[in-house]
Amino acid sequence: NQALGSALPNQALGSALPHESAHLHVAGAAPYVDDLPELAGTLHAALGLSPVVHGRITSLDVERLRQQPGVVAVLTAADIPGPNDCGPIVHDDPILANLSWPDLAVVADPCERPNFQTGACQGLVRHVGQPVFAVIAHTREQARRAAALAPECLQITPLPAWLGAREGHAQQQYVVPPMHLLRGDAAAAMAAAPHRLSGSFSLGGQEQFYLEGQISYAVPQEDGGMLVHCSTQHPSEMQLAVANALRLAAHKVQVSCRRMGGGFGGKESQSALFACVAAVAAAKLGRPVKLRPDRDDDIQITGGRHPFEFDWQVGFDEQGRLLGVEVTMLANAGHSADLSAPVMTRALCHFDNAYWLPHVAMHGYCCRTHSRSNTAFRGFGGPQGALVMEMLIDSIARHLQLDALPVRQLNFYGVTERCTTPYGQLLEDNIITPLVAQLATDAAYAQRRAAVAKFNATSPVLKRGLALTPVKFGISFNVAHFNQAGALVHVYVDGSVLVNHGGTEMGQGLNTKVAQVVAHTLGLPMARVRVSATDTHKVANTSATAASTGADLNGKAAENAALQIRQRLAELVAPAHGATPDDVRFADGHLLIGDSRLPFTQVVRQAYEARVQLWSDGHYATPGLHWNRDTLQGKPFFYFAYGAACAEVLVDSLSGEHKVLRVDVLHDVGQSINPAIDLGQVEGGFIQGMGWLTTETLWWQPLADAGQPAARNAGRLMTHAPSTYKIPTANDMPREFNVQLYTQPNPADTVHRSKAVGEPPILLPFSVLMAIRDAVSALGEHRIDPPLRAPATPEAVLDAIDALRLALNTAPGAV
Repeated sequence: NQALGSALPNQALGSALPHESAHLHVAGAAPYVDDLPELAGTLHAALGLSPVVHGRITSLDVERLRQQPGVVAVLTAADIPGPNDCGPIVHDDPILANLSWPDLAVVADPCERPNFQTGACQGLVRHVGQPVFAVIAHTREQARRAAALAPECLQITPLPAWLGAREGHAQQQYVVPPMHLLRGDAAAAMAAAPHRLSGSFSLGGQEQFYLEGQISYAVPQEDGGMLVHCSTQHPSEMQLAVANALRLAAHKVQVSCRRMGGGFGGKESQSALFACVAAVAAAKLGRPVKLRPDRDDDIQITGGRHPFEFDWQVGFDEQGRLLGVEVTMLANAGHSADLSAPVMTRALCHFDNAYWLPHVAMHGYCCRTHSRSNTAFRGFGGPQGALVMEMLIDSIARHLQLDALPVRQLNFYGVTERCTTPYGQLLEDNIITPLVAQLATDAAYAQRRAAVAKFNATSPVLKRGLALTPVKFGISFNVAHFNQAGALVHVYVDGSVLVNHGGTEMGQGLNTKVAQVVAHTLGLPMARVRVSATDTHKVANTSATAASTGADLNGKAAENAALQIRQRLAELVAPAHGATPDDVRFADGHLLIGDSRLPFTQVVRQAYEARVQLWSDGHYATPGLHWNRDTLQGKPFFYFAYGAACAEVLVDSLSGEHKVLRVDVLHDVGQSINPAIDLGQVEGGFIQGMGWLTTETLWWQPLADAGQPAARNAGRLMTHAPSTYKIPTANDMPREFNVQLYTQPNPADTVHRSKAVGEPPILLPFSVLMAIRDAVSALGEHRIDPPLRAPATPEAVLDAIDALRLALNTAPGAV
């Protein structure tokens, strides 16, 4: 295979080709699940949601719901043939809230106990927006109108509730056991350090806000089978969830997904509830059923990025060198475990970011709260863990009255020493030092730092801030067996090629990259290769398209399949030319043997007539990974992606508003398969991360204080629509946005030595938050560390300014 891999250069690989569906996207002709023609007899489902944050269900007026116009059926948990659960790891997440309890007098509420394998909480609702029942009607409008009667048809006795991670931690309520990752003796190192600091930091969550909402369309098949068209990042998990709910074998359930209108992690596990409800309704009624929730309902039902609370303390020397660090991370998991355990694991494994930590103690708690269950989101905990380290180093630099960039560079991992992570993985590909140095030069960091100081000295109201932050992000699932993929490659007798793989296309260009890999391997133009819909009846037991592994895994699997076909064709034609298969090259739609050029189509016809197999399956498993989840030690990542960003902002100290004036990015993508797609992923990831850290505020209606009546909508997520939740727009783009790809081959044996680019860029806008913090700090001449929380909304900025001014006024010698 290595010999066969040395084909002539081919236009397909490494070219900035457009997305394979771009022409369909711009024409509005790319079909998504809701665009599929509806079969005769299709019914529509809507979910009835709990109006109470936490309580015991005492009654549900099903008859009133059934009498509503157009209603065909009302389903509850009792109508689910199999277990009422769609939890991906811990079985604690009901599809629909159970309406019964064996003995209310003697059975305690398992949601109030630190029991990590409780099963569904029967008779309980656990957050505002939890699905309690499903209405099936002739039209979507009829189903929604009936489901909206949930507050009138449900009787719920309220129970104690809390919404914040700190409240859950205080009551020792966790969805999974706490995690601790230690190296050396952090306490002793801090005690002996010349300087010590401590602090706390609040980091908000984030709504995925995919353009295409959650949707499933279930169609009954012959002999009790079920076909589900589902907007999901994990068709195999949906297949098993539906099979489990219907008590069917997996081979009777088919899940298909041609494309998604965005996912960002929100369709990895949480599409299961919608797939299961649609499938249960379709099986019960014997008719196709579509479930497409309204955007407001979608946001209330599904979780987003985990909000985190941090408490930290650090010891360091006069230059800012880290000597000992301890951090406690409190993740707001929501009402169920979902993917909180691997999210926290990745947060702990990314706390170091790009820095050597000789002595460190990390403690992670996934706190149960009475809110929607938080889940995967681009970066999967890594951004939360790494950000607190950047805040910490920023505080150290300010304490020592030093520029933060040299302090960061002083603490970078080394190449031959100081190069082992706290979880025991050796950094074998560290390029952070030269990458950051190049960006600092390209962005004129030193000159602009002086210019910012000069501007601030004469501007009492408007303040500028500047920051340059690094990124080190591990690539692989941190569950080793998920790091595998399969693919099918079919060559037809006319020389065209069809590829099917286990990854899902959500706009990130995965199918484009896989097609480029196959086209390059077979020496064909891109027009001859097509990628078909992801389907559990084609490639089985696939992993989620997540953790930035889509192209790494599926590209390798497709290449493996194409290489097998290539080998068979080379073996067929080589003997007639007195050559060996290794002498045959594939390029420009031909097989090249010495001076002979054999058209690919001609050789394919010859192979078919010679009964040579023209299709093949391929498989790939990432080598060398191992992980002990009890000790949190091992090699969880195949390699690391690196990057850095420099941001300059302008902050109005009267309003708290800010503008991003300029951003410079240098990001490591290895040897790029498609520079245009990689550039788009870096730019998009930066803007999405900037939104998380500056504008995207999640706000719940507060619960009642002790002795006070509950407010209307208590515990309800109020930022549940485009009118109340602010994602970045074109007006939020940096005025000057310079993005360059750091392209050098990946030392690890990835597909054509490329690197993943889905998640790492989400860490680049740390620079924006640090620049805002720098601007606020300038109001106190950088003598006070601003207590700025994230997202840094105008309210958060004004709060930090007020705290800074209060500290200045109470400092010794203040006038």
